Amino acid sequence: MKTNTITSAFLVVLALTFASFTGLTKGEVKVEESTITWKGYKVTGSHEGTIQLMDGTLLFKDNKLTGGNFTIDMTSINVTDLESGEGKEKLEGHLKSDDFFGTTNHPKAMFTINNVEEKDGKYKVSGDLTIKGTTHPTTFDMIVGANTASATLKVDRTKYDIKYGSSSFFDGLKDKAIYDEFDLNVSLKF
Repeated sequence: MKTNTITSAFLVVLALTFASFTGLTKGEVKVEESTITWKGYKVTGSHEGTIQLMDGTLLFKDNKLTGGNFTIDMTSINVTDLESGEGKEKLEGHLKSDDFFGTTNHPKAMFTINNVEEKDGKYKVSGDLTIKGTTHPTTFDMIVGANTASATLKVDRTKYDIKYGSSSFFDGLKDKAIYDEFDLNVSLKF
């Protein structure tokens, strides 16, 4: 019995020593304090709003970003540049419809970091973005500070089978055309 206790204690000390030697840490994203804003463009202007994170984790080794993953609640799409009764509800409904994000069948979007390159405190992040059940690689720059991270990325919606109003797929749209790319601005606290 004494030998088992000593062996167990030795294994615990060995495991703690290994963990501290490798410097691996996990930063759970504080979803209530983090924000994702979006902005979509059309020939006659733009619209913007927010989307909520469901969960997220950033992985670090020796205080350098090495990975992470995130789940986004697509049912939370919110339009912030229109007021209630002035088109806000109509646009939110359309964005949630199958013409756009199809949130009934695809309530979540996900991003998984596959590779990180660091230079002078800035990171080039590459990973897989899944929207509407379709996954494509994407790369963007990220700045990581003390318990914060931020990134701005452009997403080509047509790669995720969101072609509504795209002049890349439909002729004669003129001023009804919606541009293929939209912006995501991400600000994380962990």
